[in-house]
Amino acid sequence: MVTDATEEKQHENIHFHFLSDLVSPTAQQLKKKYKGDKLRWSLKSIYVQFLLETENYDAVIYVDNDIYFFSSPDFLFQKLQQSDFLLTPHFYRANPQKNQNWLEANFRVGLYNAGFFGATKAAQPLLDWWAKCCLYEMKKSYWRGLHDDQKYLDLAPIIFDNVLIIKYKGCNLAGWNDENFVKEEQPIVFVHFAALTMERWRQTLHPLHDFYEEYLQALRHYRPEFQWKKKRFSVLYWRNVIYYLRWKFFTSI
Repeated sequence: MVTDATEEKQHENIHFHFLSDLVSPTAQQLKKKYKGDKLRWSLKSIYVQFLLETENYDAVIYVDNDIYFFSSPDFLFQKLQQSDFLLTPHFYRANPQKNQNWLEANFRVGLYNAGFFGATKAAQPLLDWWAKCCLYEMKKSYWRGLHDDQKYLDLAPIIFDNVLIIKYKGCNLAGWNDENFVKEEQPIVFVHFAALTMERWRQTLHPLHDFYEEYLQALRHYRPEFQWKKKRFSVLYWRNVIYYLRWKFFTSI
């Protein structure tokens, strides 16, 4: 989805939609309340609803723009023939003796990654509920149990039926869950090339470095000048340092 009709370009097999296409009452309220990333994140469920209703798709899979597929996603659409909504866990490390900070990250950030989800027409009540949650609040507030649009998804399998959790670790593989991944045993379907993934996998000794290189080549096919800028990671690094120090402070009192 793009925000301005002047951005539309002719691409085979790509259909553009615009922010102005989203006209439901909740969409209008979200557009008034949020800007930038918060607006974009809060409109995920609204946009998928729009596709299911207006474009009359039977099923839709949403992915963030930093997700890249290495294998066919057909089996995910097959899963949507038996379920209404798909989620993928973060698969953060969860050893209570060695990985306490990562263990608690599950509860701070969320059990599921909102960069991917699948939905059918039967998931309309869930999508509507999620949109209203985003309208209620969109912020990172760990002490309140909030993390933008993402943390609300923890409740989805509890409140709604036919929510399927994709536990195959070759889906939504990333820098936060690659530690125990064995590529020879589990073919990769799609990777979430967020900042942490880029920074970890760019290291030539990383066992998944070849996938990073393939992704870089694909990006440079359309943007030959593209370079991964480490300064973007430094912001992430210091943000994570702050989160870690905050965690250490609260676990010591």
